[in-house]
Formats: sequence, C-alpha cells, structure tokens
Amino acid sequence: MRMTNKIMQNNSLYNINNNKILQDKLSTMMSTEKKITRPSDDPVIAIRALRLRTSVSELTQFYTKNAPDANSWLDVTGKSLSKVTDVLTDLSKQANKGANKDLGPEDLEIIIQQMKSLRDEFYSTGNVDYAGRYVFTGYRTDTTMSFTEEIEEAPEGYPSYKITEQNTIQDFDVLNYTDIGNLAGLNKSNYTDASYAGIVEQDIRNGDIHRMRLSYDDLVGTAPDAITGAFAEGDLTIMVGGVAFPIKAQTVPLAQDPYLKAMNDNIGQAESVIFIPETGEILFSDKAYAKMEADVNAAGGNSTEIQLTYTKNEWKDGDLRPEHYFACEETNLDEGGNPKTVHYNQKPVPKLGADGKPMVDGNGDPVYETDAGGNTLYVPDTGKRQTIEYDVGYNQKIQVNTTADEVFGHGLDRDIDDLELALKDLKEMYDVREDMKTLFKEQEEGTPEYDDLKKKYDAAEKAYSYLREKIHNMFGGTITKVQGYLDDTNVAITDNGTRSQRLSLVSNRLMDQKTTFQTLQSENEDADIAEVAVQLTSTELTYEAALMATGKIMQTSLMNYI
Repeated sequence: MRMTNKIMQNNSLYNINNNKILQDKLSTMMSTEKKITRPSDDPVIAIRALRLRTSVSELTQFYTKNAPDANSWLDVTGKSLSKVTDVLTDLSKQANKGANKDLGPEDLEIIIQQMKSLRDEFYSTGNVDYAGRYVFTGYRTDTTMSFTEEIEEAPEGYPSYKITEQNTIQDFDVLNYTDIGNLAGLNKSNYTDASYAGIVEQDIRNGDIHRMRLSYDDLVGTAPDAITGAFAEGDLTIMVGGVAFPIKAQTVPLAQDPYLKAMNDNIGQAESVIFIPETGEILFSDKAYAKMEADVNAAGGNSTEIQLTYTKNEWKDGDLRPEHYFACEETNLDEGGNPKTVHYNQKPVPKLGADGKPMVDGNGDPVYETDAGGNTLYVPDTGKRQTIEYDVGYNQKIQVNTTADEVFGHGLDRDIDDLELALKDLKEMYDVREDMKTLFKEQEEGTPEYDDLKKKYDAAEKAYSYLREKIHNMFGGTITKVQGYLDDTNVAITDNGTRSQRLSLVSNRLMDQKTTFQTLQSENEDADIAEVAVQLTSTELTYEAALMATGKIMQTSLMNYI
C-alpha cells in the first residue's frame, strides 16, 4: 500500500487526538477523584456503584436517623418508668405508715393526702412526650393519656363515653361494710332527740359484700322512682361469656345506702346486683355471686370474659382517657355543634347470610349488623397492643413504646378513692365516739342518762373498732396492690431496657456495616490519585513527543523535490 503524506497526517492527528482524550479523561479523574463520570465509561463499575450507594444510603438512614430516634424514645420512656418506680416506692412507704393501728384519723388524713399527691404525680408522668408525641398512648401519639384541664371547659355532658370493660371473675373483691344503725349524725347537741333513742351495741353489724369495682366513678345511672322509691334497672349491662347475666343490675344511689341494702339482701338470701353510679361499684349479694360463679364455670372457667358496659359523661382534669384502655364509643360535638360518635378499639359485627357466610354489597364491600336506628353494631376488639416499631436494619424492627395499660392502670386511683371514703366514715364515727365518751363521763354513774349515754358510747366504740379495722386492712391491702403495680412497672422497665440493649447491639452492627459498605463504595468508585497522576504525567510526555515527531515528519514532502 502506498503511504502518502496525507495518510501520515491523518494518522498523526488521530493518534494525537486519542492521546488528548486520554489526557482529558485522566485530568477529569484527578479533579473528581472518581473512576467514571458517566455509566458508559465503565458499566460494571456503574452498576456496582448504584447497588453500593443504595446500601450505604439505607444504612445511613438506619444508623444516623432511625436508631438514634428509637433510642431517644426508649430513653424518655425509661426515665419516665424510673420516676414511676420512685413514686410507687414512696406510695408503698406511706401505705406502710398508714397500716399502724396506733394512728388516729388526723394522722391517717395526712398520710392519705400525701398518697393523693403521689397518685397525681404517678398519672401525670403518663403524659410525658417525646418531640411532641406522647409516648404511652399507642398510635394516638397526639392525644394525652389523661384528660387535661381543657376538659372542664367542654359543654356539659360531653364528651360522653359508652365504655365496655372486659374482666373476669378474678376481678371481684370483697368490700367490708359496717352498719352503724342510727349513730349517723349523733353529736353532743342532739343526743337526746327521739330519733337517737334506744341505741344499743347490738345494733351495729359488720359483714362482707362481693364487689366488682369499675374503672371510673361519677357514672350515668337511672335514679329510683321518685314516687314509689322502687329501684329501676340501671344503665349497666353485664355479659358473661357473650350471654346476658340473668340478674339485672339495680341503680341505687348513695343517698339510698346501697351497702346496707346489699347486706340486707345477703341476710334475706336474695339475688341482687346493685349498681352505684357515684362510686362506680357493683355489689353482688351472696346468691347473685354464686350465680355468677356458676355461669362463669358453665361458660368455660375463670378465664371467661365478663363484659360490663356503662356510660360516663362527667370528666375532670386527670381522668384517664377510656380510648387508651377499653372498647368504647365517644360522642362529642363537631364544629357545627352536632353530636358525632367515634368507635375506639372495636370492630363491626359482620352480617351473615343464609349460608352462614359474611354478606357483601353490590360493590363487594362487607355488610355489617345494625341496631334499630340503623347504626352499625360493634363488639370489643381484643387484638394486640398498639405497638410502634422502628426499622433499624434489613428486616429488623424494634418496638419503642410502652402502652398505658401496661403501667398506668386505674387501680391505684380507685384504691385511693376507697381509702378516702373509709377515712370519711372513720372520722365521722370518731367524732361520735368522742362526743358520747365526753358526755357519759360527765354524768353520774348509775343514772338513767348515764346508762343511755354509756350504751350509745359502746355502740359508737364498736362501730369505730370495725371501721378502724377496715381501714387498717385496706392500708395493708394497698401495700400489696402497690407492690403489684411496682412489679408491672419493673416488667415494663425490663422490657424497655432489653429493647435498648438490643438497639445498642444493632447500632454497633450498623456502624460496622456502614463502614464496610463505604469502603467497598470507595474502592469501586474512587480513583487512585497517585496512579492517575503518574499516568497523566506519562500521557503529557507522550503527547509532547508525538507533537515533536509529527512536526519533523510533516516538514518534508514530495513537493520539496519537484
């Protein structure tokens, strides 16, 4: 093949241009510190880079955002639970002081006041938040655990909750009651009234009553008929194993002395269930309780569910919000002032067809049972707790929240209420006893008035002894109950600590993984600057030599010899 000057020129320009391209490529690598600038430079490196960058991005999200956020949530929860432990420990100490029989009503009142303060601190701790999210309220992180003072500004009767508690036969306890006869209201100024004549020690009776204590007081109840005084059926329904309990509850307000009625029903062997809306107590006579036991055993034993449904529409600052604990319906006013009902922790009842299968409408949506008013029927949802989980790794999640029902139960509040009521009765009887003691000591022994006052004093002393023994036992029982609440809190602390420890291990592994993948990413994408510098220098020398050689070759052509 004949080699012309033109061919040599083209070849020289082509090679010089390729050298310049290589020089540009190396210069770009030097300035960007990357092996490639576009996928076409090296598809293998590009594909591997995409995968490694995705992995590093995910690990960065897990390690620098998710894990620290989860750890902060767990830390706030742990500190709150630690505070709860301190409060319950102090409560136990106060209850232990109150169990001293040598203390009088005034001393017990001081102790109960201190216990009330500790109780308020206990429940206020449940409203702690992390970054504006309440940590103990499950998925409802924008809702406090208990009502705040804003509830007192709500319209009267709203919000109204229809609450369904799910208990068992083991939730029954025994209430000790003392019938003080006609001693109520007796004092120095009226002891001679005819209404207090003939009081003797034998009038004082004491006995136990079976009780189911609801989680709230100040409930809605149907009052007895104003004319006949008959006890009407109360706004309370009782279901045992899904079947209505055959003995209907009677609403008996405190003014009608429901405890005395329950005691008399025991003596008369009557089957009665008494609902006290003011205190949220359900009293069962011996025969009614025996019937309950029989129904529970027939339905499946002690684990059989007892559903108690009632209504509460009076709330105060500090009351626990039912939606965090129970299946319930809340009726409140919307912006237009119209009642609006919201269902919590409930599931609709599917309507079954003739074939026994759930029905669907024309769109394929399920059809649900309704009541006479066309409202959807709901049943309590006994599903798992509302757990909040954080993604902290590939297919790894950690629960960060502790729900209110695990620690902040209603029991402590109701225990303090019982102590307050017992102390009120004790103080009243203490005053009666002291008045009668003073009066009969002022009389001459052997006189009719002395004998009458002595009988009244003996009756008051007996009643006081019963009431003092009752509150002593209640303080003793409170010690045991508070220890139970403390045990629940310690379990929650242990669970929270276990999650924190696991998160720490996961975080350490994430740090190692992040470092490993960043190293792989660097090896895949980053250029070796020293090697690139050497190549660039070599390319520059080659470029200069090529220019020099080409210049000399191109100086001579065929035209020089023509």
